[in-house]
Amino acid sequence: MSLVTLLPFIVLIGAMFLMTRSAKKKQNAAAQMRNDMQPGSGVRTIGGMYATVKEVNEDTVLLDAGPGVDLLFAKNAIGAVLSDDEYNRLVHGIEHDLKDDEAVVPDDASSLTETDEPADDSDDKPIDLGKKDVADTPADAEPKKADQADLKKSDGESDAK
Repeated sequence: MSLVTLLPFIVLIGAMFLMTRSAKKKQNAAAQMRNDMQPGSGVRTIGGMYATVKEVNEDTVLLDAGPGVDLLFAKNAIGAVLSDDEYNRLVHGIEHDLKDDEAVVPDDASSLTETDEPADDSDDKPIDLGKKDVADTPADAEPKKADQADLKKSDGESDAK
C-alpha cells in the first residue's frame, strides 16, 4: 500500500484522538470543579435550579433550595459552581460590582435633552413661521397675482388630464 492510500486513515485517527482528548479535558475540569465545592457555595444544577451547598459527601451533595427545603443531588447533577457575586446577581438580583466612575447609560432619552441651566420661561413665546393671519392683512388690500393663481389651482380642478 502506498502513503496516499493510508493518508485518509491517518487523518481520521488523528481527528478522533484530538476530539477524545478535548472531551477528556472538559470532563476532568468538571470533576475538579465538583470536587472543589464547599458548603456555602452557590451552584446551578444541570436542570437549571440555583441553590446553596449545605453539605458535600462522596457522591452526593445536600443543597439548600430555600427556607426549609433541603435537596439531595448526585455530584454529577451539579452543572456549575458560581462565584458569590454571580449567585447573588442571578438569585437575589443584587449587583455588587457597580463602579461609581463608569458612565451610567440612561433608560430613556429624557436625560439627553436636559441641561444644568435653569429653565427660562421667556422662551415659551409662539414662534413666527411667516404665516399671516387674515386679520393682520388690511381689508382693502388685494391679494397678489401669485396668490390668485394658487387659489385658482386649488379649487379642485386641474389643467392636466
